Amino acid sequence: MFIIIEKVVLGMAFLRLISGSIEIFAAILMIKFNTVEKALMVNSSLALIGPVILVLTTSIGLIGLVEKISIMKFVWIALGVSFIFIGVKSS
Repeated sequence: MFIIIEKVVLGMAFLRLISGSIEIFAAILMIKFNTVEKALMVNSSLALIGPVILVLTTSIGLIGLVEKISIMKFVWIALGVSFIFIGVKSS
């Protein structure tokens, strides 16, 4: 028996694995540096990576669904992702 994994799902999972690996590596760096200042710098750099992974993963998923959903649903999803970024944007 063969299990077939869709390429889109595999791409999304791969991005999340990369993101998780970066998070673990950042935690190791924080422990290694052992100073609050450097740990805060590492943590701040993670704030850049998270949204990029979110957008890339969502984009891959939407590309996989482009034939299955209507244009209006696509617009609603894009609008929702935009609201997420507006909501978490620091003033």
